[in-house]
Amino acid sequence: MDLLLIAPGNASGIYQDLSNSYAAIEPPTWALLLAQSVRSIGFEVAIMDINAERVADEEALNRIIDLKPKLICFVVYGQNVNAGTVNMSGATHLSKLIKEKNIKIPVAFLGSYVQALPIKAMKDETSIDFAFTNEGVYALQNVLKLNQINETELVNIKGIVRRENGKIVMNEPERIVPNERMDIDLPGYAWDLLPFNKKPLDLYRAPMWHAEYKEENRTPYAAIQTSLGCQFGCDFCMINILNRNDNDEIGVAGNYSTMRYWSPEFIIGEFEKLIKLGVYTIKITDELFLLNRKYYVPLCEMLRDRGYGENLRMWAYSRVDTVKRPELLKLVRSAGIKWLALGIESGDKEVRLEVSKGKFEDVDINHVIEQVHEADIEVMANYIFGLTGDSNESMQKTLDLSIELCTLGWNAYAAMALPGSKLYKDAIMNGTKLPTTYEGFSFHSYDTIPLPTALLTPAEILEFRDNAFNIYHSNSHFLNRVKNKFGQIAVDNINEMLKVKLKRKILETK
Repeated sequence: MDLLLIAPGNASGIYQDLSNSYAAIEPPTWALLLAQSVRSIGFEVAIMDINAERVADEEALNRIIDLKPKLICFVVYGQNVNAGTVNMSGATHLSKLIKEKNIKIPVAFLGSYVQALPIKAMKDETSIDFAFTNEGVYALQNVLKLNQINETELVNIKGIVRRENGKIVMNEPERIVPNERMDIDLPGYAWDLLPFNKKPLDLYRAPMWHAEYKEENRTPYAAIQTSLGCQFGCDFCMINILNRNDNDEIGVAGNYSTMRYWSPEFIIGEFEKLIKLGVYTIKITDELFLLNRKYYVPLCEMLRDRGYGENLRMWAYSRVDTVKRPELLKLVRSAGIKWLALGIESGDKEVRLEVSKGKFEDVDINHVIEQVHEADIEVMANYIFGLTGDSNESMQKTLDLSIELCTLGWNAYAAMALPGSKLYKDAIMNGTKLPTTYEGFSFHSYDTIPLPTALLTPAEILEFRDNAFNIYHSNSHFLNRVKNKFGQIAVDNINEMLKVKLKRKILETK
């Protein structure tokens, strides 16, 4: 075995009691892409998904010993682009056990946290032998080509941070996969390497809203990307840390903003693989799926023309200002995209513009949501409380707007300074109190610490967010829409979900 890719898990620490039944379990996208990439050039690879299988420590160690891989690589991302940091908790727990048990296999880390904070990660976590400072495709291939993986051999590998005689050294950056090589050097997903119970991908489950609030619709579940990156630079996001090409000790997303795409012909082949496996509930992970017509229009047309759209239950992200044309929405719906996740962020225009680089300046959000609903597409509306400039009044405006829009999906976070984002670097420079644990960067964890604003404390913001969640999901207008669309069982499931109460450390001492 040349390579063991480990997707770490710590669901209870990240989601608390929501992890038992309500948190989604998403296939490890980057582990799947990397696995397919390295085996396409002849390497033997396996994937161990701790989160999906709920693998206990002893079993994980026994599997590692049995497989005897040349390299162990923890692929530490999350279920959205901003969630990689929180999974460092489960990854470092297992990497420390590997070293404690004297398993003499090199341990590498790849993910958004080590890309944002490579020096800090290596200083704090002595169980990491080296880490990838970029997306890792070519660097990982070059590491596997070495006769031996040790300090001496790693000196000339681009795109890693490593140890040398007790010191931490960042090698020069490695290139990322260029657009013209996407189909070749990232040739799809190693779906067959994922664990399953009775049928492929049945250990993975969609979010409740994506499944129309019905348990039977949640699995099997898959996530797929048609592009990488984002051309925008919102202060709260760190998506483009994935494409880091600098050597600063604290990385900030946005220094690489070129999006890259697989060809529509290539992506339709991945959809066909999933459909043959019986998977119809699918997330399109792209940050901005409905942005470049050159790629998404032919893909949607192929999904429609081949009859796949009738049975698919898909969702995709989009900007609010890219879904204003009824003919576009009609095409999207015919392709099987029944939900659009839209980042509305705030009900206060000035707050939105402060962090979102001019988003929505000329957009009538109410009209856009009406058009989406008229196309028989539901909306997962995303909001953020505690953005720069927020006050109690502006947060209330956001909640009021969300109730007025009455989307069947509602998600709100308290603003967090996530490693890799501009908010994080600003917080470090300003001496703002940040979480002291990886789990503390989870929006749902016990230890979470949002950012303060000039007018609000972290505790005030978090309390408003948690109350807003309950207010929205118990609103009669919302529940009536759910009942009319999905039936009484969906309403019952929402009411059961509301019985799960998150515990918050900073609210206990407020």
